[in-house]
Amino acid sequence: MTAINVNGAADVIPSSDGKLTLNIPIQIRRRGGCKRITLPNGETGTPHKPQNPTSIQLALARGHRWLAMLESGEVTTIRELATREGVDNSYVSRMINLTMLSPYVVAAILNDTLPDNITLLELAADPPLVWE
Repeated sequence: MTAINVNGAADVIPSSDGKLTLNIPIQIRRRGGCKRITLPNGETGTPHKPQNPTSIQLALARGHRWLAMLESGEVTTIRELATREGVDNSYVSRMINLTMLSPYVVAAILNDTLPDNITLLELAADPPLVWE
């Protein structure tokens, strides 16, 4: 059940079945045609605006999708996958190489904090074999 409570203090109420009820006093106000949540102290949250993915983020996602297609048997070879996608098989191989990157490098790619001097070509053509 969802209820909006404008008054009171924030608190957590545990129930006997292990569920938690969170009481957070908020108020929803319409500003410029948009609904905004206002906290009791008058503070409003800044809505998260999704950004367009970077080319390296798209390449990483493409590599994972293509690897999943190979592993599931949807396609049997990289050549078949490349033909189906309309790209060169060496490109498919390089994108699949991105799936072998260190979790720290992947996190940096997804958070868009990868240093500017590291390029997609460097990571895709010759991924580090040892995670440090």
